[in-house]
Amino acid sequence: MLDLLDTHADLASRKEFRAHATAGAVLLGPDGRILHIRHLALDTWLLPGGHLEPEDDTLQEAALRELCEETGISWDSVTSAGPGPIDIDVHPIPANASKGEPDHQHVDFRFLFRTETVDISALQTDEVTDAAWLPVDAIASRKLGRRVSSTLR
Repeated sequence: MLDLLDTHADLASRKEFRAHATAGAVLLGPDGRILHIRHLALDTWLLPGGHLEPEDDTLQEAALRELCEETGISWDSVTSAGPGPIDIDVHPIPANASKGEPDHQHVDFRFLFRTETVDISALQTDEVTDAAWLPVDAIASRKLGRRVSSTLR
């Protein structure tokens, strides 16, 4: 990542295939469970999130926008649980021939949010097939799960 910064790579561009930034949301519900989505292209349970858009002023705004777009949860029912990311994760993304994308890396800045509602009104069906509130230990990353659990104490 530091090498890419040294080359002045545009890490906000999804066309930077060495690696680019994404923003993720860890949404904590009123009963302590975490919202997961079933990702269409990867066919797995993930946390909401995605690519940055030009209108995003901050990574945290991008995470909130992606959360609301993918789940239909209203912006005004979600609050930030802190000013910075709770986690930064680098993970591989497989090639997607239909989008003309080679395999590449996502540098995912993950932010913790809270909500008092569990209403998931409209899934973004071109990217998401399902949503579920799961326990903290269902988070795939043990490191992130420990950080969320620590925040809950």
